[in-house]
Amino acid sequence: MKHINKTFIIAEAGVNHNGSVEIAKKLVDAAVSSGADAVKFQTFKAENLVCKGMEKADYQKKNTTNDESQFEMIKSLELDKNAHYELIKYCDNNIIFLSTPFDHESIDLLNSLKLPIFKIPSGEITNYPYLKKIAGLNKKVILSTGMSTLEEVRSAVKILLNEGVDKTDLTILHATSEYPCPIDEVNLLAMKTLGREFNLKFGYSDHTEGIVVPISAVALGASVIEKHFTLDRNMEGPDHKSSLEPNELTMMIDGIRRIEKALGDGKKNPSTSEIKNINIARKFIVASKFIKSGELFTSSNIIAKRSGKGISPINWNKVIGQKAKKDFNEDQIIEL
Repeated sequence: MKHINKTFIIAEAGVNHNGSVEIAKKLVDAAVSSGADAVKFQTFKAENLVCKGMEKADYQKKNTTNDESQFEMIKSLELDKNAHYELIKYCDNNIIFLSTPFDHESIDLLNSLKLPIFKIPSGEITNYPYLKKIAGLNKKVILSTGMSTLEEVRSAVKILLNEGVDKTDLTILHATSEYPCPIDEVNLLAMKTLGREFNLKFGYSDHTEGIVVPISAVALGASVIEKHFTLDRNMEGPDHKSSLEPNELTMMIDGIRRIEKALGDGKKNPSTSEIKNINIARKFIVASKFIKSGELFTSSNIIAKRSGKGISPINWNKVIGQKAKKDFNEDQIIEL
């Protein structure tokens, strides 16, 4: 059996629970059903995240109908400590519970809940105190790099490694922080640049519409894929419109698992199923016309045809000039 590198797939529920633990549980159910490895939410205290007068992003304005501020919107999407306990228990052994912390208080909460992986969002890549705090937890870390230059990524990676993250525990994700991301701004090859530049495991956090790009990222070597999903794109909220619905999430994961199998082990040999076709599809040396015993084989009396067996035409020059040891009729397999 061929070795398969299994991609770690994060179903990003984010804030698509709309502040409801019951909706959050339904998102967990959908993530489990889809075959995702982890379901990820977002942990924050609005007071620690955004100034009260801060406007919403354009995509947030477009996808929400009221005139609330970014602070008011985010406040309504908080999950408190009890909600975290409830969701972790609900995930149990069916799926890994993850959440992205957006402030120091939230980092402490998630650390107290013994989360195995800390996901750093793109917006925190220049936040030195935040990076330093996560680096000191002795956890696996996934770093998103949307909106970043290579030098900004280099700075963040240096902080994380210098402050305690083991290189083998750090995965770096390429991302484009627009919702949805225009297809011509994906720049998927930048993902490989990150892996090569920092000699780290790499992956892709996807905000495009559909499932083609994340599947393609796996074909390019992504070890982690993160994708937003929702129960219904028509729900009220900032991220629903740029999220997959459950059936699409399932299709994406199925596509990724198929691509993993298709990638194989990289060794070039005939596959098990095609070996039986070799002698049927390949040609062998046969007589192109009657050849009398003692006659020399020449390019005018032998030919390569599908005959099922015989001497491979790769040995053509070894046959030319040899003497026929018997008569050969047209299409008869040449023997030396």
